[in-house]
Amino acid sequence: MIAYDETYLHDAMQNFGEAMDYAVNLCKLTPDRFFRLFISTGIARLFASASPKYICGMSGTELALEVLSLAGIPPAHPTSWTAYDRSPEFWCGWVLAFFQWHTGRSFDSIAEVLSMQEILSLYPPLHEASEEKFVEVANNLIRQKKLPSRLQMRRKAAGLSQRELSIKSEVNLRTIQQYELRTKHIGKAAAGTLLRLSRALDCSIEDLLEYDT
Repeated sequence: MIAYDETYLHDAMQNFGEAMDYAVNLCKLTPDRFFRLFISTGIARLFASASPKYICGMSGTELALEVLSLAGIPPAHPTSWTAYDRSPEFWCGWVLAFFQWHTGRSFDSIAEVLSMQEILSLYPPLHEASEEKFVEVANNLIRQKKLPSRLQMRRKAAGLSQRELSIKSEVNLRTIQQYELRTKHIGKAAAGTLLRLSRALDCSIEDLLEYDT
């Protein structure tokens, strides 16, 4: 778990909740589209690393406007927005920021395993529960999906077979197979192995790491 202080966490949850609410209810983006833009513009990584600019240097509305600006999308309502009633979309952003902080997952890794529509579907039973309860339910949902490893997903996205990746990365074929089957934990791999795999797949080392649920 990332040890951010309580002030950061509350501000992050508030800002991302407001940003999601503004983007969906005023700008009429779908929650999943806004989340993809949040990630693709690079703001998600800065937000997760507690960048003061995005956590406490701007409001949630301004955060959403920054995402839309970098994505080249003119906002439908380029004005400040204050949600006095917490909408389901606000709650979605609120608990998503908490989930990211609590689990240590990157936002892009969350997008691989949970859609915003899935999170919104949990609003009726969970919006009055604790954030910790949401984490428990979300992790159970992820486990039930039995998704392929992140290494396998990256390899297939690159159009490589296991053998081709082995040759390109100079990592033993059996080792790659073990990481993909999760019989060997990729998080315990040598730094050199992870670096060679990430370079072969044109991604960051973080993109290959698995997260406990």
